[in-house]
Amino acid sequence: EDPSLERHFKGHRDAVTSVDFSRAKKQLASGSMDSCLMIWSMKPQMRAYRFLGHKDAVLCVQFSPSGHLVASGSRDKTVRLWIPSVKGESTVFKAHTGTVRSVHFSSDGQSLVTASDDKTIKVWTVHRQKFLFSLSQHINWVRCARFSPDGRLIVSSSDDKTVKLWDKTSRECIHSFCEHGGFVNHVDFHPSGNCIAAGSTDSTVKLWDVRMNRLLQHYQGNSVVNSLSFHPSGNYLVTASSDSTLKILDLLEGRLLYTLHGHQGPATCVAFSRDGDLFASGGSDEQVMVWKTNFDADYGEVVKPQKYCSSVDETHGTGSEMDGGIHHKKTKTQDSVRTHEQQEEENSLANTLEHIMGQLDVLTQTVSILEQRLTLTEDKLKECLETQQKIIQNRTN
Repeated sequence: EDPSLERHFKGHRDAVTSVDFSRAKKQLASGSMDSCLMIWSMKPQMRAYRFLGHKDAVLCVQFSPSGHLVASGSRDKTVRLWIPSVKGESTVFKAHTGTVRSVHFSSDGQSLVTASDDKTIKVWTVHRQKFLFSLSQHINWVRCARFSPDGRLIVSSSDDKTVKLWDKTSRECIHSFCEHGGFVNHVDFHPSGNCIAAGSTDSTVKLWDVRMNRLLQHYQGNSVVNSLSFHPSGNYLVTASSDSTLKILDLLEGRLLYTLHGHQGPATCVAFSRDGDLFASGGSDEQVMVWKTNFDADYGEVVKPQKYCSSVDETHGTGSEMDGGIHHKKTKTQDSVRTHEQQEEENSLANTLEHIMGQLDVLTQTVSILEQRLTLTEDKLKECLETQQKIIQNRTN
């Protein structure tokens, strides 16, 4: 069965720039050139929220891992953190001196990495909302930055045509991949953390192994690649291109599986849901579309990395062996001997913990908003007192 269009969201008044699903797929966030962030409910007939605050185009949005916060970056040079259910309140991060093109939470939800036209990548703490450090070696706009699944590495892509890999602890650039012939619009880590994929204005998608720093796969398209997203199984990659198509690549076979035509005009962004059942896309046509994945239903049982062969570039006919980067296996392991009860207990504990983390996110955010209000009130009070004193002085004079 082919992927099929499931839902259609209309409400933005300019090109959609970014889309992301919340963890439980209850909500979908989108950013747009219309300076708005929109939160759509996946339940039919439920209304959407429009969040106002940015003074210019919103270029990137992402839900925190718990789904209780949304981060956005804008051409107004700021990053904002929102509570997706509370109307219109956000806290502002200011440190970039140029347009912010990318925001990404670490998988533990504790850090945020942002990328900007000021040629830097910045890392922040989410709870204290403090700027931690900058990574600056790119010599042009930085389009995208992502944490690795384990949070130890950061990958970034830039208009200087390079993809850079950084060590978060030492804050040093470990490697630069310079194979792209154009600006590198988007980059992300494979769910295993062992390889990265990047899409470029040179119409290619390239995959590299980050342990060996070598090219694994190369897909030649016929239009600018604006965005890409890995399926959680790690077996598929979806891309959004300027020729208005979405393409689904089968990474195991090393070939194009589907080309989807839905958008009128460039497809600007695309993202899989956390479980991979759905993916969302946005375009210059102001539309947000949600697609049902419909791939082989067996991907839930992806187990340990397997060695397998994959062609890098059909045109050159070079084969390369991919070890543990992308994997696929459909047999059950002996591990299922673990009792069902144990599993249930672990699951409920994990859920409780996640819920607590989510509540913490909201509390931190609420406290920050209250602090901002308090500061405003104090400032107003100060003004009033000063004015009062001036009046008294004038009277006595």
